[in-house]
Amino acid sequence: MFQFDSFTDRRPFGAVREGTLVHFSAKADGAVTQASLVIAADGHWDQAQSLPMTQSPNGFAVAFAPPTSGLWFYHFELQTDEGRQRFGAVEGGFGGMGQVYPENGDVVSFQLTVVQEFDAVPSWYQHARFYHIFVDRFQNGNADGHVNAPKANSFIYGRQSDRPMYIRGNNGEVLRWDFYGGNLAGIQQKLPLLASRGINALYLSPIFQARSNHRYDTGDYYAIDEVLGTLHDFKQFLAAAHRQGMHVILDGVFNHVGADSRYFNAVNEYNDVGAANSLDSPYASWFSFKRFPDDYNSWWGVKDLPAINKDNQNFHNFIAAKKDSVISYWTNMGVDGWRLDVADELTDGFIRQIRSTLDQFPDRVLIGEVWEDASNKQAYGKRRQYFEGGELNAVMNYPLRSMLIDFVNGQLNAAGFVRQLMTLKENYPSNAFDFNFNNIGTHDTPRILTVLNGNRQKLKLLVSLFYWLPGVPCLYYGDEAGLTGGKDPDNRAFYPWGHEDQEIMDLYQIAIQTRIDQPALAADAAFFPFTFEDSFGFVRQNEEQTLVVLANPTCSPQALQDANTKLVPANLRPLLPVATMVPPCSVIWQEL
Repeated sequence: MFQFDSFTDRRPFGAVREGTLVHFSAKADGAVTQASLVIAADGHWDQAQSLPMTQSPNGFAVAFAPPTSGLWFYHFELQTDEGRQRFGAVEGGFGGMGQVYPENGDVVSFQLTVVQEFDAVPSWYQHARFYHIFVDRFQNGNADGHVNAPKANSFIYGRQSDRPMYIRGNNGEVLRWDFYGGNLAGIQQKLPLLASRGINALYLSPIFQARSNHRYDTGDYYAIDEVLGTLHDFKQFLAAAHRQGMHVILDGVFNHVGADSRYFNAVNEYNDVGAANSLDSPYASWFSFKRFPDDYNSWWGVKDLPAINKDNQNFHNFIAAKKDSVISYWTNMGVDGWRLDVADELTDGFIRQIRSTLDQFPDRVLIGEVWEDASNKQAYGKRRQYFEGGELNAVMNYPLRSMLIDFVNGQLNAAGFVRQLMTLKENYPSNAFDFNFNNIGTHDTPRILTVLNGNRQKLKLLVSLFYWLPGVPCLYYGDEAGLTGGKDPDNRAFYPWGHEDQEIMDLYQIAIQTRIDQPALAADAAFFPFTFEDSFGFVRQNEEQTLVVLANPTCSPQALQDANTKLVPANLRPLLPVATMVPPCSVIWQEL
């Protein structure tokens, strides 16, 4: 019949620049007498082009050059012995081998990502191994352990081993914020230890003045929260990190602020006239009131977090004007990049402005919080343009986290794992895929050991893949020490200094050190996945080395025989160790 695999039958593979000639080829037998490529720019199926394909003894071929950036979608129309049919992607829009649809069926189209330019990323970021620190929960650097500037109407835990909890009111609101007292000086003290563990970059949870312990309710974008220390403490920490060879990125929360912030000032914490104090406030246009002053738009209805008007240029300039803005102030101080909280809540124009300002400083990186495939993300009825050029360098790779968990738990088979991972590789610009911001745990997810029900064999398998697959790994503080915990706030316990689980520490250390020691595990090394039996393998290769990694998530040994290696280059296939037996629930590697 008709066969088209977007991973192997479209060249060049993956995202392309606008104007690039893209070749499509398909295999077909004599039952298919005619075939056409039907392709359209995103949202413009009324202007779809139907391009007749040239027939050959082996099938059909056609070429098309997308004239504009953005997403393009395509499928095939066929004339067969059985009548007219269509051929498109499988349900879910995943790439790879497609399927036939009836002529009048709802065909699922393949995606072609077209960019204006491929954004480069700094060299340091390409080789980064991040550590994500929730600052209040890591280390108190005060010699006597006192907590800096305790906040009114809050409580401090009696012991650092206490489990975190909220004290809530009848409506679910937090009545008393809880603190352990972690601070910037504490992180600075632990920099040599983190470096010895292979960490060379830090991502800090918000550090600006706020009421809560998580500080996603910014009170003042220009002030370090007093519990964490002073501006001097931050400068000392940043300088020490740089001396250690580490880079530091901050969390930018630019979709909402705190209700008691300088800008809203609902409870008169500040002397400034906030938007909740007067509609004549210089900040009033930042917000939308349904009824002044206590009924206003907020993030997901959380009244503690008044939402910023998404198109308010005054706020955009405050955050990201070339000079005298929040981004400029902290980046000029030496911050190496930013992670944008809820990036899908920010407009593309605002993200471009942030990126443009950040680009005034050399070797900075901009990462977005996006939970889905960021290449085709839609928010508020609009397709986002994160990767078309001039916006995000990378996004938090939550799809990979889901794939890894489902794979080791037996809920996603090897073929499905490869299809989903290769779909990301196909949809993302090469730099965005190679240097995506990978994570298996964050402050928004249950602890990975808890997700795996404490199964250490599964954890070893998952952590090894996490560090050896393409991307820039970011380890959530305490995961390596064996911390457990369910959803927020249980996933935000204090780091267990002196009580680390050594077995888990060792398995993380082996995975990290292997990545450091093996050149072919660099983020930008070539990646060729394949399946064998019920298991997954991949080849990583660069100029220095070629490695094969074999991962068996099952309860029985698996042998690398009759592997599906169509995505592995022909010259590498004979090198695969076909006699290798992979033990149950394990991952192994060897140099080819």
